[in-house]
Order: sequence, then structure tokens, then C-alpha cells
Amino acid sequence: MIRLALMIPTLDRGGAEKQLTLLATHLPRNRFEVTVCTLTRDGPYRAVLERAGIQVESFSKRWKLDPAAWFRAVGFFRRWKPDIVHTWLFAANAYGRTAARRAGVPYIVGAERCADHWKLWHELAIDRYLARRSNRLVVLHRSRNRLVANSDGIVDFYAQKKIPREKFTVIPNAIEPNATEPSTPTVNWRQELNLKEDAFLIGAVGRLWPQKRIEDLVWGAQFLRFVRENGYLLIAGDGPRRPYLESLRNQLKLQGRIFFLGHRDDAVDWLPQLDAFWIGSGYEGQSNAVMEAMRAELPVVASDIPGNRDLVVQDETGFLLPLGDRAGFARKTCWLIDHPDQAKNMGAAGAERIKSEFSIEAMVQRYVEFYDNLTANCSTKQAIEDDLS
Repeated sequence: MIRLALMIPTLDRGGAEKQLTLLATHLPRNRFEVTVCTLTRDGPYRAVLERAGIQVESFSKRWKLDPAAWFRAVGFFRRWKPDIVHTWLFAANAYGRTAARRAGVPYIVGAERCADHWKLWHELAIDRYLARRSNRLVVLHRSRNRLVANSDGIVDFYAQKKIPREKFTVIPNAIEPNATEPSTPTVNWRQELNLKEDAFLIGAVGRLWPQKRIEDLVWGAQFLRFVRENGYLLIAGDGPRRPYLESLRNQLKLQGRIFFLGHRDDAVDWLPQLDAFWIGSGYEGQSNAVMEAMRAELPVVASDIPGNRDLVVQDETGFLLPLGDRAGFARKTCWLIDHPDQAKNMGAAGAERIKSEFSIEAMVQRYVEFYDNLTANCSTKQAIEDDLS
């Protein structure tokens, strides 16, 4: 039995949080005893984990630098004695990996989930420091892979930041046939928004902040309205840029063309009633929203970036556009409107790709093999400590 602690900043509704929850709830119980640790606070996924019988611990970090939270993490790791601590996202990587090392945890893994262009020089320096120290944490593991990424694009990004790519193991994201979280009743958006039955509905789902470049989609809808009368954009999500984006929509007089739906827990339920999906992000790890759209048999029009490129196959499951190509969203969507049979085939091909290559079973099996390989080459924790001393 392997004792595994998965640590992440919060259990809010986000891509990394969802993937951690999928992993924790689907690892074989006869092989793994799992505890999920939050650095800062809980969130909606706590209920999902607890229903599955997963223990959740919170270290309640209150400040950017919070030694008390770090010591709480050290204390918990010393008491629970996990075999592996696997941290997710920058704050948990920084606090969790150092706390696990202080607590004498034998195997420590960090996860990079996105090409984090926002990181400043000192944050990248922390990443490089942790990567170097991670090599010493498990010196008997021959492959020396101490980091997990969910796409080759993330490995390329961090390789450019001087973290050797051989430290990474790539394990793609996964999606279930059915949503993990409970959903609210499905809404019919054509009826709710008083749209005609022939309305061509385009969806976008994500937090409204700079990374997502939602303004590119707003301008795409502006270009689309000049050439097609029945195109409408539905944007699900909330965030700090919502007032600006709504103001931009209003300035362009698109109130009847673009609808901001706010945060929705039920997006997976109503995605199938849409006709296409847009994503214009400047950077991604591997978008859960795109995967859910493809599972719902929607052709996807996406910015051509790592992460999106791993999911969308050009001209087969959708279209990839140069970053910031606002007119391209309108142009490719016009093609979808004019070629409904080909658009339907694209959506079906996308759903089949998700089913065959990004299943929860495939992801869990890859992690099981990774954890098994991680622990296979050490006979005892003392042997590691002797080697490090």
C-alpha cells in the first residue's frame, strides 16, 4: 500500500483542481491510501473528495509568506508519514516540496500544469532551485524524473527556463464520460435568451482574466455579425475583466449577440446544445473546457498554442488559429455554418479522440506506473536518508 499526499493551493473549480480530484478518486484503493492537502483553503471539490472517502487536510495559509502554514504542513507529513508527496501548482510546489523534505518524506514530486508566463524571475529561480533539490530527494530512482507535466508544450516552456526536460514525465489530462461534480438543471439557452431555433450558438468557458484573451472572442463576434445574421456567442465564467469585457461588448453594440452567463456549474450539461466552441487563450496547460467541448461533439476554433495544439487536430476536430487572429474566429465559424455536415463530422471526431486518448482510465494507469517506478528502486526510507547525508 502506497501512502500518497496530493497537495494543491485550493479546491476551487479550476483545471488543476479537477484533475487532482479525478486522480484522487480513481486511484485503486487496494494500492493507494490518498490524502488531499490544501495549502490555502478548501473549495467545492472537497465535497466530491469526501463523498469518495478521501481525507482532506488544510494548512490555512493566510499570507504570501506564511511560516505557520509551512510548519503545519511539516507537522502533518511527519504524523501521517506519506510515501509520496505530489504537489500541484506554484505555491503548493514551493511550500509542499520543502515541507515534505523537512519532514523526511522519501519521494517528492512537483507538477507543472501550465506554461506560466506570469512568473517573475524570482519565481522561476525558485522553480529551478526546487528542480535541483528534487534530484537529491530520491537519488536511487534511476530515471530521475521528479516533475510531472500534462503536455509537451509545458516541458518546452520550462526547458527554455533552464529546467532540464529529462526531469519531466508527461501525463496528459483526462475527462470522464460523466462530470465529477453535481450539476444544476440544464437550461435551454435558445429559449432563455429568446433566440430563434436556427441560431448558431458558440460557447466559450473560462475565467475572465488576461490569460484567456476573451476580448479576441468579442472582436471575433463583431466580425462574424457582418457576414452571418445567426451567430451568437455565450461566455460562461467570471473574473476581474468582466466589467471591461461587458463595456467592450456594449461599445460595439453587441448586447444581442454576446451574452455573459457568469459562473456556471452546469456547463457540461448544456454544451451539447451549442454548435461550436471558441478558445483564444494566450497560454494553457491542457484546457478542461476544450476537452469537455470536444466530448460534447463540438468543433473547436482555438488559438494555436501548446495545450490547445495537443487537443485540437487541425481540420479534423476543429481549427487552430495564430494567436490574436480575431478575424480568423469569424472566418472559420462561417465555414462551419456553411458546411453543417462537415462540422458535425469534426465534432464526432473530437469526441472519439477524447474517448480514445484522454480517458480517466488511461490517465490513472499512467500515474500508477509513474508512482510504481518512483518507489521501485528503494528498499527502505533509511537507505535514502543515508545516501543524502
